[in-house]
Amino acid sequence: MKNIILLLLFLGLYTPSLFSQTYSDDDDWYIDMNEELKAWENKRPAISINFGISNLSHTDLEAAFADNNQIGLKLGYTYQRTKYADNIEKSTFNYLLINHNSTELAGGSDAASDIETNNWQYGIAFSNGFGYKVGTEAVITPYYSSSISLTDVKYLNDSLSANDKYIMDRYEGSSRFGSSSEFGVRGQITDLLTIEAGYEIGAVFERWLFWKWAGSSIIETAANNVLDIFIKEIFKSSPSAGPIAFIVLKGALGYGLYELRKEKMNWPFPSAPPILFNNVKIGLTFNL
Repeated sequence: MKNIILLLLFLGLYTPSLFSQTYSDDDDWYIDMNEELKAWENKRPAISINFGISNLSHTDLEAAFADNNQIGLKLGYTYQRTKYADNIEKSTFNYLLINHNSTELAGGSDAASDIETNNWQYGIAFSNGFGYKVGTEAVITPYYSSSISLTDVKYLNDSLSANDKYIMDRYEGSSRFGSSSEFGVRGQITDLLTIEAGYEIGAVFERWLFWKWAGSSIIETAANNVLDIFIKEIFKSSPSAGPIAFIVLKGALGYGLYELRKEKMNWPFPSAPPILFNNVKIGLTFNL
C-alpha cells in the first residue's frame, strides 16, 4: 500500500512527460484542451488482454536471464475524436495495468546457468495514437504509450556467482520502481473490438533515487515537448503523413532514451544500470 501511495504522489511530476501535449501557441493550447475535455465526456470503458514474448537483461550480470513470456491486463477508458482531417482520428487510452512475466510461462529453461524469474508488475499508462479511418468503423492507428510501474522481482538460481547474487538480491524482496515505452499499431475492426501489435521497452530500477530520476524525467519531458511541436506542424502541413511521422519520431525518441539508460538508469546522472526488458506483444481490446 505504501508503494502505491508513493506512485500516485509522484504522478504529478511524471505525468507531463506521458501526455506531452505542451504547445507554444496559447490559442492552440486552449483549443486542444477544449477538444480533450469534450472527447473525455464521451469516454468508454475498455478492457485489454495481451500476450508477449519477453527478453530481460542487465549489463553487469554474468549469467543470462532465461526466456520469459508475459500475460497482461489493462483496465481503463478510451475516447476518440477527428483531428486535422476528416480521415484522421486521434485516440486516447489511459489505463491501469497488471502484468505477469515469468520463465514458467515460456515453458521453463533447459540451461541450469540461466536466471529464471517470476515477476508481477502493476502501474499506470497513457497512450495516444493517430489513425486512418478506412471504413464506417474500421481504423488503423499507430500508437505510442508511456507507463510507470512497480515490479515485484523474484528469481531462482542457486548457482549464481557472488556478483550476480549481489545484483539480483538488490531487486528481490520489495516492489521496484520502473518505466517503459510502447509503440505499435492498433486495428479497430468494429466499434467494440480492437486488435493490436506492439513493442515495449523499459527498465526496472534497483533503487529509486528521486532527485536523479526527477532530473532525467525533466530532460525526457523537454524532449517530448519539442517533438510534439514538430509533429503538430507536420499534421498541419500534411495530415496524411502525420500518423506515420508520429509513430516513427515518438518511437525513435523512446528507443533512444532506452539505449541511453542501459548503463545509467537515471541518465545522464551517475547511477546503477537497471534490469532492462523488451516485449513483443499482441492483444485484444474490448470497447464497452
